[in-house]
Amino acid sequence: MSRCTAPVRGHRSSSAAADCPACGGRGRYGGYSSYGSYSSYSPSYSSNSPYSSSGGSGGGRSRGGSSRNTRPRWSGAGSSQLYTPEEVRALTPIRETVEKRAPLPDLRQIFLCHAWDDRQGVAKQLYDLLVARNVSVWFSENDIGLGEPFLRAIDKGLAKSRIGIALVTPALLKSLPAAGVADKELSVLLARDQLVPIVHNTTYDALRDVSPMLASRNGLDTAEMSMADVAAKLAELVTVSEIP
Repeated sequence: MSRCTAPVRGHRSSSAAADCPACGGRGRYGGYSSYGSYSSYSPSYSSNSPYSSSGGSGGGRSRGGSSRNTRPRWSGAGSSQLYTPEEVRALTPIRETVEKRAPLPDLRQIFLCHAWDDRQGVAKQLYDLLVARNVSVWFSENDIGLGEPFLRAIDKGLAKSRIGIALVTPALLKSLPAAGVADKELSVLLARDQLVPIVHNTTYDALRDVSPMLASRNGLDTAEMSMADVAAKLAELVTVSEIP
């Protein structure tokens, strides 16, 4: 069967239609003149197209064209932190949870979920940055006493925290399939609007291969900002007294 040339060459004129091996002789009223819009068809996408091969938001990362020019309602008047619209949308339900739980007494502001191998490295770094901003953090290295049942201590820490952050690193991605402690923490946090993923030295694509549910949560990424800026945004997020 002859193949119509309209998608490649167009049928803008009767002569072009007549030259088509499939449509020749049908003329203008054969219904093919509408294919004229395909005359400039190209199988490849322009490099300037907004629909690049990297795709959509990928679970929360602000890709490519999003600029940081937004200030959320919970950001203090003197704050130097700017956000992308995607970050504001991602963090707004978390902020609402913070505000709902703010009247509850004796709650830590953040529960830090991390891989065991990160406890003295990047997890400690993030903990120190948060504490320096007067954020109270439940951190297993400091909050599980000698001889205290490990899982029960974590259970109490989850119950006594306003929100949780998951420090997503290569070590965490390696540990999740083993269904260890971090996996149990995530199961609790994922069930509520209490979880902010912090992606560090890995990608949302790699996270999606291990935990599609966690990858569907929007968060913050140290590929796009420093860990200090991550801590600053988290501090703003959980500090209720700074609302104007």
